[in-house]
Amino acid sequence: MSAEAKKTYILKELKKNGCRITNQRKLLIDVILNGECSSCKEIYYQAAKKDAGIGMATVYRMINTLEEYGLIHSKNKYLIECNPA
Repeated sequence: MSAEAKKTYILKELKKNGCRITNQRKLLIDVILNGECSSCKEIYYQAAKKDAGIGMATVYRMINTLEEYGLIHSKNKYLIECNPA
């Protein structure tokens, strides 16, 4: 599955669960899909290069939301999980 298809699937799942789709959330999904981030701090630093207004709390909330909906898991790095039914 391509990164763009994964992003589309994740955004659809977030909307389905009542989440607003903001530019910052889209940016964080892009950073996770395009990077080899092993922590929220690394995700934050990558995202902050593109949007200085993004906060560490936003990153943590987004990661928690993605984990809650089963869209992400972490071992040594964050990886998107896409298993469309």
